[in-house]
Amino acid sequence: MDTGLQDKVVLVTGASGGIGGAAARLFDREGAVLVLHGYRNLGNLHALQEELTGDNVLVSADLTQEEEVEHLFRKALDRFRRVDILVATAGIWPPEDEPIHRMTLERWNRTIATDLTSVFLCARAFFRTLERTKPESAALVIVGSTAAVFGEEGHADYAAAKAGITYGLTRTLKNEIVRIVPRGRVNAVCPGWTRTPMSAAGLADPAVVTRVLQTRAHTRVARPEDVASAIVFLSSDRLAGHITGEILAVAGGMEGRLLHLPEEVNPREA
Repeated sequence: MDTGLQDKVVLVTGASGGIGGAAARLFDREGAVLVLHGYRNLGNLHALQEELTGDNVLVSADLTQEEEVEHLFRKALDRFRRVDILVATAGIWPPEDEPIHRMTLERWNRTIATDLTSVFLCARAFFRTLERTKPESAALVIVGSTAAVFGEEGHADYAAAKAGITYGLTRTLKNEIVRIVPRGRVNAVCPGWTRTPMSAAGLADPAVVTRVLQTRAHTRVARPEDVASAIVFLSSDRLAGHITGEILAVAGGMEGRLLHLPEEVNPREA
């Protein structure tokens, strides 16, 4: 199926990560040109760049810093003259479980800055770019989390940040983008547990995998490609041109209740 993404300029934040990298590969196969953002894992980003066949540029930036986000978009415009699609995947998952009564303000502020403020800064820069370039259409896809929907014990900081971008930003910005680009769209994807480097430590524990899979209809953990397919779908005007302000869970039918007994789940087959 033709997605209509040929020659679209797509900026992917966090392209060095599992979901961002999978999305970049899929956009590349659809003929898009890419701005690949990374910050800490630049080795992964260079390796990804070597895989891609289409035109692309790699830009390093700390997305919690206003001037570096401006630098990222300036580099994109210098190379491609416009940005049609922004995919906001960059974020962190603090590995330690810390209930809120033990959580430090330093950790809270770091997670909020990285997972919420960075998306605000990127969305603002994207909208300012659209105001300058006036494209016929545009799309922003925000990568949230099922933690925004169900919460995440021991990770109140992460759940709060993801809820902010999933609900507050997505459903506000869908109304603001059309003031600039009448066919502009903003949607969110909420992955559940997905096999990425960020989740590797948790998913290495069979007990964690069993507990995760008991809450979903499909008893397997998502692959990055599962989430990437949803991102590309929502980015495509041809496939999703009348979809905006929506929150799409990619979590195998996850619910906030147990659906399977432990003996019904085999973590080795997940």
